[in-house]
Amino acid sequence: MSDGDLAAQLAEAAGKLLQEVRASQVWEDPKALGKAGDHVANDLLCHAITTERPEDGLLSEERKCDGTRMAKSRVWIIDPVDGTREYGEARDDWAVHVALCVDGAPVLGAVALPDAGLVLRSDAPPPLSALNDPPRMVVSRTRPAAEAVAVAEAIGAELVPMGSAGAKAMAVVRGVADIYLHSGGQHEWDSAAPVAVALAAGLHCARLDGTPLVYNCDDTYVHDLLICRKELVEAVMDALASLRPPLRA
Repeated sequence: MSDGDLAAQLAEAAGKLLQEVRASQVWEDPKALGKAGDHVANDLLCHAITTERPEDGLLSEERKCDGTRMAKSRVWIIDPVDGTREYGEARDDWAVHVALCVDGAPVLGAVALPDAGLVLRSDAPPPLSALNDPPRMVVSRTRPAAEAVAVAEAIGAELVPMGSAGAKAMAVVRGVADIYLHSGGQHEWDSAAPVAVALAAGLHCARLDGTPLVYNCDDTYVHDLLICRKELVEAVMDALASLRPPLRA
């Protein structure tokens, strides 16, 4: 099985399992559902990857890192439930991420949007649609970043509140939005698979200062990122440059 097929099949299987868990009983506590979903999806993904690709490294949000991945060229980075809060609240803006990074580059990824019945994969990216007019920027539905709001105002973009990072990034890939600007900090598992898919689709993906996104770092924290239609990058970067104080390096 190719790496692309493995990633897509695992993302889809984990998504279906998560839907089954959610439907298995009446969950009165959204946090309990989120915790249960994280556990079963992580078990499925980690077992499959360590079985199918035993020589590769693995980094998961729900698995304690033992450091062995740092010596590996090929490392799988997974988020069993991206948007645990949205999943626990039975919303549809959550995702499953499966990425393969080689020497720090996100070369392959699959993002499942289970409630939409979609798996977007980097080895078969969808064609980009026409730009929205006015442009649309996805932001956190609960805590939109001040930088994103300021940039949207500067370029005349419409704000689109949404849940998980994967759902936001795939909204840009799918043409639902044109810009995803995040400055509140994430971890590598939040963006590795979405960035792989977005890059393959022809989108701009980088840090807010324009430097490349690098994965499988000892410190998994990612301060910021921009996933954007290339036609809008200059306008977004100009708006960012006008913000004071400067963003964290």
